[in-house]
Amino acid sequence: MSDVSASRPATGSGLDRYFGLRASGSTVPRELRAGLTTFLTMSYILFVNPQVLSTAIQVPNAFVQLLMTTAIAAAFGSLVMGLVAKYPFAQAPGMGLNAFFAFTVVQGLGIPWQTALGAVFISGILFVLLSVLGARQAIVRAIPTSLKFAITGGIGAFLAFLGLKNAGIVVSNPATLVGLGSLTAAPVWLALLGLIVAAVLMSRRVTGAILWSILATTAIAIVTRAPVYAGGPEGALRSFPGFDGRLLGILDAPVWPGSLVGHLDIAGALGLGLLSVVFTFFFVDFFDATGTLTGLAQRAGYLDERGDMPRARRTFAMDGLAAMFGAFMGTSTTTAYVESASGIGEGGRTGLTAVTVGVLFLLSMFLWPLAAAIPGAATAPALILVGALMMEGVRHVDWDDISEGLPAFLTVIAMPLTFSIANGVSLGVISYCAIKLFSGRGRQVSPILYVVAALLLVRYIWLMGG
Repeated sequence: MSDVSASRPATGSGLDRYFGLRASGSTVPRELRAGLTTFLTMSYILFVNPQVLSTAIQVPNAFVQLLMTTAIAAAFGSLVMGLVAKYPFAQAPGMGLNAFFAFTVVQGLGIPWQTALGAVFISGILFVLLSVLGARQAIVRAIPTSLKFAITGGIGAFLAFLGLKNAGIVVSNPATLVGLGSLTAAPVWLALLGLIVAAVLMSRRVTGAILWSILATTAIAIVTRAPVYAGGPEGALRSFPGFDGRLLGILDAPVWPGSLVGHLDIAGALGLGLLSVVFTFFFVDFFDATGTLTGLAQRAGYLDERGDMPRARRTFAMDGLAAMFGAFMGTSTTTAYVESASGIGEGGRTGLTAVTVGVLFLLSMFLWPLAAAIPGAATAPALILVGALMMEGVRHVDWDDISEGLPAFLTVIAMPLTFSIANGVSLGVISYCAIKLFSGRGRQVSPILYVVAALLLVRYIWLMGG
């Protein structure tokens, strides 16, 4: 197709009528290209999400099953966002939320992964209800801007810390708690190389920079036979064991994640002791999704003069529905991805872009043998780099105002240092309300936030007492 025909808006086709291509000034080829761009930019989640969740979800062939359920959840979330909300916003299991699920809830609190999935499902129900009822604006307005940015930045710091830990760059030290690992160890130098490759590709605006970095680092590990793969004798690392003779080494039929699908424990998650976990899943996803979707809508030019997004209730409800479906399939919270901005930058303006992403995630299920070749040292740079990108928002915090800066700082620093996203959110909200109240500026805080802070404070008192 020539450049002239590609730039001509679609006419009376069924796709045009359903997605409003002509009204958005777009074309089918442009939407397809934008969808491919978004997929390449966010497809690293196919490898990183199983890497994170497999530390907490112990089932046979966990990595492959988690890769499958990641692809299915991402496909469903992107398809409903495109077909129902009709926006070019792709969805997948969220970074940060998967770390909270695995390291804080399951490993830290000792909650069974089935019960944790139940908590994710319940949080999705709450998300849908509040979206449909239009309560989103009231809750969003209750959270100060500084804490919204700090929560995102804190999750970024937490992800970066996890990446450094997984790569062996940061190790435990009995004298100083943490220390620097051996830079000559294979996982360390491979992860550092991958981080440099990803940063260089991203700085040169290469589409899918994180994915290409993972693949390039994996290729280096295979060619050099670096000992970075699990499965060696007595727990030692080994070099790449091979693909077991599959077609082209990377193609095979999809595997149904039967050990994960439908295993969520909703009844267990409704217990009083887990209400704080449900709230944290809901809280983090609610405001992360709100910020992401609003920012993407602004970038695509969809916000009205009041800063509101058309079809907001439907859009946020689809985000909650995706979280519910993902929990049923066996993965942590599915949410909107900021990487959708790459597709918007390529001209994607309608739901056809998100539908394209969903279809590509379904096709990726045939490439699951490739996952066996991806070592943790290759995905660790993705955690570090995504963490760095998520820190961008803290520059919007008013650091000159201690009542704004200190709660934001506590939010950011507490997440990696206490190894808990929930603790960071809680300390930020409680300290914000306390400082504002006792400094004579209590009226600057929404009554809703005081209620939230009181509930969090009661939770900590409850924990100390029991």
